[in-house]
Amino acid sequence: MTQAAATTDQASPLGPKAVDRQDVLRILARHGNDRGGLIAILEEIQDQYGYLPEEALRTVSEETGRSLVDVYGIATFYRAFSLAPRGKHLICACLGTACHVRGAPRVVEELERQLGIQAGQTTPDGKFTLETVNCLGACALGPVVVIDGHYFSKVRRSKVRHLLDEAAVGFGKAGTGEDKGAFPIEVSCPRCNHSLMDGSFPIDGRPSIRCSVSFDRQHGWLRLSSLYGSPNTAAEHEIPPGTAVSFFCPHCHAQLAGSLACSECEAPMVPMVVRGGGIVQICSRRGCGSHTLDLP
Repeated sequence: MTQAAATTDQASPLGPKAVDRQDVLRILARHGNDRGGLIAILEEIQDQYGYLPEEALRTVSEETGRSLVDVYGIATFYRAFSLAPRGKHLICACLGTACHVRGAPRVVEELERQLGIQAGQTTPDGKFTLETVNCLGACALGPVVVIDGHYFSKVRRSKVRHLLDEAAVGFGKAGTGEDKGAFPIEVSCPRCNHSLMDGSFPIDGRPSIRCSVSFDRQHGWLRLSSLYGSPNTAAEHEIPPGTAVSFFCPHCHAQLAGSLACSECEAPMVPMVVRGGGIVQICSRRGCGSHTLDLP
């Protein structure tokens, strides 16, 4: 980092939003001070402030009865959370091996040049934060850049300016399902090859992925978004954060279990066959969000 004046450790000239304890209490009340819903609580607080302020985390600890160590443990384990203010728009560029050999460093250099900051920093006006990661789970589509949760594949330097302009005005104003940056997939069971798509239960405006799951002596249905990279789900039973869930095909009832372990948390990965060829694998641990996509 060479431009210390713009690092994420510093607030923008506008300053971070002051924490209102009553706002945090209202968020907790909406979740019933649920100990098992800690991730959802933290997600809503981060949506409110753009990061997780210390004062807010202390309030969560006091009101839920969770130790501050536990709360901070969740806040620092999941990369979606940030303890420092971020810009209004978050840009995440992959520098993993597959993306690197396809020109990702040049894309990052162009992002840095256009934004006037280095990776790991926030623009002085607080509009953009630029981060890099070692993998975004879509190696066959590299270089991959994610902006405000929207995935963009095979990005080139010439496309950077357009992406930044689009981010400034907002992606997919007609709805997430119509955003060309977030790509949908259709999957089937790797055992019986029966489609797992469920058009009667849409998520993100598209058919969801239907599975059966079991955990802690509970058994029920789970729906996943079919937009690759989307964290949106629906479940018959509340799944506690950090729980590794067993997935099953709702048709042949075979367990969807692969040989790979998650590179982030070491939980089993869940494989599904992508229509047209390829395999998508998602982490079985609630809240981890790790996923990979291998296309032929």
